Amino acid sequence: MLQPSLENYVETDNSESLTVEQAIANLKGNDQGLRYYAAWWLGKFRVREPLAIDALIAALEDQDNQTELGGYPLRRNAARALGKLGDHRAVPALINCLDCSDFYVREAAVRSLGMLGDRACIPKLIKLLDGGLEAAQPILGSPHLAQPYNAVIEALGELGATEAIDLIEVFLEHPNELEQYAAARAMYQLTQNPTYAERLIKALKADQVLLRRAALSDLGAIGYLPAADAIAQTSAENNLKLLALKGILEHHLENHPTDGCYLSETAIKIINLMDGLL
Repeated sequence: MLQPSLENYVETDNSESLTVEQAIANLKGNDQGLRYYAAWWLGKFRVREPLAIDALIAALEDQDNQTELGGYPLRRNAARALGKLGDHRAVPALINCLDCSDFYVREAAVRSLGMLGDRACIPKLIKLLDGGLEAAQPILGSPHLAQPYNAVIEALGELGATEAIDLIEVFLEHPNELEQYAAARAMYQLTQNPTYAERLIKALKADQVLLRRAALSDLGAIGYLPAADAIAQTSAENNLKLLALKGILEHHLENHPTDGCYLSETAIKIINLMDGLL
């Protein structure tokens, strides 16, 4: 039985209201549009009710919500939602999704497994890197790689998979910069060698804004403190720079907790950089 709480009634961004009970019912129903929206909604509002988790896990095996090209949009939304909800019961089902024919389902599952932090998925993620650089080339006629290598590499870094270092390191030479950045990010997380983080700082000066945005995200994710000034000066949107600096600040505070009364000079410096962007 659902526990009554504020989570059971949430106002959506478009001012339409939906209860947790309604969302779960919609997810289990036959209306494909409502099912797709319900999976997104449950993740968006961090609904951690056991029945919601169960319904999302079941949706990972859905066969009805399929596009003409063979994609599974509902599975994608369910996989993304489960990563946000923090329930490790979803790990086995998400691991099974790594064999799905839909590239985007595999990508969503990989990212959610990284967020959940359960090392049980590491062997399967490593297997997705089989073939190394030779296999990690765009499929003919498609902009996508055979596997979501970027997401896999980032997840392995987040999970502390030091056993994957040799497999990840070769991606520093990948012809696609985004794969290079993912590898640099993961290699720093796994080795704490600043050489890899410095590669990401250099990427903040890339010609393409897409690459600068990616480098901002990666530096925020690893919390690399020496990058703070470079992040604030990067030619990119202020909201993205703020997110990166927020990641660095959170990482600093996690590793240098205060007594609740005083912030370190380093923390104050980062906050001032953030204030300057507002």
